[in-house]
Amino acid sequence: MKAVVQRVARASVRTDGEVVGRIDAGALVLLGVMRGDGKREAEQLAARIARFRFFGDDRGRMNLSALDLGLPMLVVSQFTLAADGRRGRRPSFDRAEDPGPAEALYEYFLEQLRCLGLEVEMGRFGAKMEVELVNDGPVTFALEQSPSEQTG
Repeated sequence: MKAVVQRVARASVRTDGEVVGRIDAGALVLLGVMRGDGKREAEQLAARIARFRFFGDDRGRMNLSALDLGLPMLVVSQFTLAADGRRGRRPSFDRAEDPGPAEALYEYFLEQLRCLGLEVEMGRFGAKMEVELVNDGPVTFALEQSPSEQTG
């Protein structure tokens, strides 16, 4: 799984002119599900992101996590994170998981964040979405949890 995680002052996602997810200060997570990903990767990446310390403490140092501060997350499926653009001028999406299993893992990832105690808003899987955000910092991280990686 791949995720782009952004600290935001606010973020929202709109589908067909309707706002389907919105948060104030918190984190926007763009999530890509790769072939070979499973529940274990979703669990590990959700825990990692929930505890990732990229929010400022009272001295402005990145020492606190969304979980520490009780901040919400807006999670948007983003299959283009699986793109391979190393050859040619058109990206290949061969590494992206098929829609059925990808949606199930996206939903499982959301469930894992909620089980950790986070408020979670979401986009609409597979829909054309407009994502609007005010990046706070800007602070943006690219994180990956491969099936071969283990966290301890």
